[in-house]
Amino acid sequence: MKKLLAIAAVSFGIFANPALTPAALAEAQAYKFDPTHTELLFSYRHLGMSRAYAQFKKIDGVVNMDKSAPEKSSVDVTIDVNSIDTGVTVFDEHLRSKDFFNAAKFPKATFKSTKVTKTGAKTYKVAGNLTIKGKTKPVTLDMEFIVEQEHPLAKFNPAKKGVYVAAFSAKTSIKRSDFGMGQYAPATSDKVDIIIETEMFRQ
Repeated sequence: MKKLLAIAAVSFGIFANPALTPAALAEAQAYKFDPTHTELLFSYRHLGMSRAYAQFKKIDGVVNMDKSAPEKSSVDVTIDVNSIDTGVTVFDEHLRSKDFFNAAKFPKATFKSTKVTKTGAKTYKVAGNLTIKGKTKPVTLDMEFIVEQEHPLAKFNPAKKGVYVAAFSAKTSIKRSDFGMGQYAPATSDKVDIIIETEMFRQ
């Protein structure tokens, strides 16, 4: 599972060198996903029995984080639908078919934030529009900000000096039927839980 995406959550970038000064922290910082430390998982109840988990292995996007004015922050994420991975090849192919994601026609899913609200010392509500299979619905991520810092390996690896990272966790729930993928519901749950764990690089 440790391959994925990744939220709200929550999406960052390429190695940069600016110092993490108070002045810099007062400005919005752009981050992109670290693809090797990002997971985007989803889960659902199978036929009223076990809980199944799957993931998307390829996501991209940017989080613009303004710590001094969180309401000015934004999240823009793109998911490669063809990267779906359930661990069962035949099932992956079925999910990519017209019955579900119709990946040939709609190869990308997107989330674009419309509002960010600070709810606690390190927690946020990120409202936005989720588009899957050409259908757009409002979704709210519960996001937790974990840390923003110079890369922890900078103490041991000179190449990590001046590399700044951030980490987030996020979760939400959707109804797959809202996106034209309601087959076999309610035998297999309509509700799908989404979990995002990500480390990001500051641009």
